[in-house]
Amino acid sequence: MARSTFKVLFYVNGSKEKNGIVPIMGRVTINGTVAQFSCKQSIPKTLWDVKGNKAKGKSREARDINLALDNIKAQIIKHYQRISDREAFVTAEMVRNAYQGIGTEYETLINTFDKDCANLLKRVGKDRSIETYKVMARARNYVAAFIKSFYKRNDMSMLELTPDFIKEFAAYLTAERGLKNATIWLHCMWLKGVVMRAHYNGLIPRNPFAQFHISPNVKDREYLTEDEIKTVMMHEFESPTLTLVRDLFIFACFTALSFVDMKELTTDEIVEVNGEKWIIGKRHKTDVPFQVKLLDIPLQIIERHKNRSDGKSVFGEINYWTMCKQLKKVIKECGIEKSISYHSARHTFGTLALTKGMPIESVSRVLGHTNIVTTQIYAKITTQKLDNDLTMFGNKLSKAFNGIKWHEYEKRYHNNSRMWHGNTA
Repeated sequence: MARSTFKVLFYVNGSKEKNGIVPIMGRVTINGTVAQFSCKQSIPKTLWDVKGNKAKGKSREARDINLALDNIKAQIIKHYQRISDREAFVTAEMVRNAYQGIGTEYETLINTFDKDCANLLKRVGKDRSIETYKVMARARNYVAAFIKSFYKRNDMSMLELTPDFIKEFAAYLTAERGLKNATIWLHCMWLKGVVMRAHYNGLIPRNPFAQFHISPNVKDREYLTEDEIKTVMMHEFESPTLTLVRDLFIFACFTALSFVDMKELTTDEIVEVNGEKWIIGKRHKTDVPFQVKLLDIPLQIIERHKNRSDGKSVFGEINYWTMCKQLKKVIKECGIEKSISYHSARHTFGTLALTKGMPIESVSRVLGHTNIVTTQIYAKITTQKLDNDLTMFGNKLSKAFNGIKWHEYEKRYHNNSRMWHGNTA
């Protein structure tokens, strides 16, 4: 409907006539709104065709003027089409200003998303990983596809965003894309973050998504129990590949190293402290320092695979996706019915460490977390841990209240109770 009312025409301003020469003006009309502008062209009044809105004849001067006007009209049409693709309502003034380059255009959502993606890409290899960038870029593409599907446009002004936008986006990811709740939550958080930063930087006057909340409903992170770890360690694999994968996973369970940190582990990071060997380095993901003592089992694994690399790399060349695929075979062959990933090794370490009484502050330091709240998520308080803690608490209470003659109090209570019931009867 908006496109059918769009019109561009040219005319001469007779009130500015000087020596028979008049300036050529332009007029844009859209949905009843009108904006005028100067074409920066002049023409003899007698050469102007009022009905045709152009210069008369085929003289060189007429051809040059008409060519200039055609170029102006083409530029205006281009600006109109671009703005109408992203704006719900287009005015003649908006198109005229875009043509003249007056002021700044409204920030658009996809354009802002692209800028944030570009900024994140610059941080890859420093304090962000390429995988994080890929997740953000995927969220950007989902938002663009949603705008195309739901609004039939390529982009939209940030000023048009309402609380319903992100709700409809979440519904779109569910119904049209078939994504699970945790993935929907992730993409919504990327969208919410882009809009929040735009508001913080003054690009939009308000944050329409400020009150939007969605629960990720993330499943409990899987980990291996102490008995399951022993089962995996004791199992004999016929395949050398599965044996290697098992060893690397067990190494991670006892050191809390992520796969990338284990892949990048070098002999330079293994140092001797007070006669014992430690891994001292920085997390690849956050650049946060971590340190972990190498216990007997990890030391045995390092010794077993010391010939895999000629250089300083401890475990040589290992591929994440290959390891993940083979790890599923390892877990299945050991008869464990859990969805275990390499990252589950860190959950296993955290859970086992807390169960064995290691203070959560120490667990957090080993895991390389910047916030102890993250450690509380990774490391589970198991029933065994609760049982041990409550038993210890009960023993301390029994010792503290040992002097109380509870049986005498109980005898007096029952006697008083019988007397009370007898009186009321």
